[in-house]
Amino acid sequence: MHNLPFKEIELRLHTDFSGDDIRKVIGKKLRLKTFGYEILRQSLDARNKPNVYWRLHLRIFSKELKGANFSAKPGLIIPYQKRKTRVVVAGSGPAGFFSAYVLQKAGYRVTILEKGPEAGQRYNDIRQFEQGGLFKDNSNYCHGEGGAGTFSDGKLTTRTKGIAPEKQFVFDTYVNAGAPEEIKYFAKPHIGSDKLRIVIPQLREEFKNLGGKIFFNTEITDLETKESRCSAVIAGNDVYPCDIFIAAPGHSSYATYRMLHRHGILFRGKPFAVGVRVEHPQELINRAQWLSPRLPGVKAAEYRLTFTASNDLPVYSFCMCPGGKVVPSAPVHRHSIVNGVSDYARNSPFANAAIVVGVNLEQLLRKKAGFEESLQWVEETERKIFHLTESYRIPANKINDFLHQRISQQIPGNSYPLGTFPYDFEELLPPELIRSLREGLQNFSQKIKGFETGVMLGLETKTSAPVQAVRDEHRRCEGFGNIFIVGEGSGYAGGITSSAVDGVKAAMDIIKADLH
Repeated sequence: MHNLPFKEIELRLHTDFSGDDIRKVIGKKLRLKTFGYEILRQSLDARNKPNVYWRLHLRIFSKELKGANFSAKPGLIIPYQKRKTRVVVAGSGPAGFFSAYVLQKAGYRVTILEKGPEAGQRYNDIRQFEQGGLFKDNSNYCHGEGGAGTFSDGKLTTRTKGIAPEKQFVFDTYVNAGAPEEIKYFAKPHIGSDKLRIVIPQLREEFKNLGGKIFFNTEITDLETKESRCSAVIAGNDVYPCDIFIAAPGHSSYATYRMLHRHGILFRGKPFAVGVRVEHPQELINRAQWLSPRLPGVKAAEYRLTFTASNDLPVYSFCMCPGGKVVPSAPVHRHSIVNGVSDYARNSPFANAAIVVGVNLEQLLRKKAGFEESLQWVEETERKIFHLTESYRIPANKINDFLHQRISQQIPGNSYPLGTFPYDFEELLPPELIRSLREGLQNFSQKIKGFETGVMLGLETKTSAPVQAVRDEHRRCEGFGNIFIVGEGSGYAGGITSSAVDGVKAAMDIIKADLH
């Protein structure tokens, strides 16, 4: 089909359109009898409420069309050559897995070391924890096979530019492992936590079928380095010799950051963001966005909000989870933070999103804030929340009460599984951040009808890593010849797609260097 003449068109279709509807419109619009088509992009247009519709960008193939032959989109070319080079990758999140997967496809001898268990065991551990069981440092919403992304909603939206071949490779790989085909063309692609739990093990098996090795419950504790090179990775009593070491620690593995830092790998503090999760009935968001409680053919309404406070700090929504739930996402025991997730169907009665304020720690503390200061500030904030009740119950307040500087007498029903209690968020964050958060929530309540009736749940501190590795243009740590750091843990990526692409690009740089 792709060798046929083609034409690209845009269509507007009602929200519950079918494949037959598309074919009828194409046939009538282009006067074609025999043709094929592919969806290049699909986005929801809700600017003229209540007239909400899908906007589709299509490529039509037909012998009846006059035009140039279809030229395939540029794909990622991974040159294969059997090599003896040993690669050890620490971390199996998107960055770690995709760097390992590309290098294994290129003929390297790759081993992944993952501090947590495989995805199925991790899911069981999380369920037991939420039912009152023990918290496990190596098996939770942050740590385990697939990284934090496995249990963070599966959103694949990214604003990173210049990544088309790598992004296409990542999405194709996900689809081949069982992700929905629609992620290739939706403007806001989303896999869902439930489907990711199926996709991640499939990716692992594909990696192993190529000859790759993966060891679970294996946390790196040290490195053997000499003359600015890493010769082996140490995990407890086990030693893994390597010619190349790739660190993909994610945004929460502070122990790994500190170990790397002890070996001379340079990090610097960077701006990050902290705030709360806000939650509303999903129907309230649907009515505000669509002027309707539901829309056939669309799962649940979303929102994206931004504001600049009077002190010039940015306030914005992050990781909006329509039809989702708020979860305990602590990276280690006796820390407490929240995150949001949703399944593919997005059919929970609640909608949630992080509302966060940008933090420049040096401006906030009015002193130098480097690597250790940045980590400690976040850790102390997370410990403070846990110590309020010596449990994973979390502080909460109604948005409207927060705006009027009072504490709610009673917290509405919500999706958080381990309990909430009324509390004054002014006791948890510095005055500058509280002021910005209050102004932002006031602004958002003017933009979305009923927003002020929601509930604040907190805190959220892991929107991104508070530190950034010093690395060269090939993602190699400054001063080291064979140590690379990728993904959210590097401080250069945020989210599944940009992290996966960062890993792919690191792998391709390693391959290109070998070829030269």
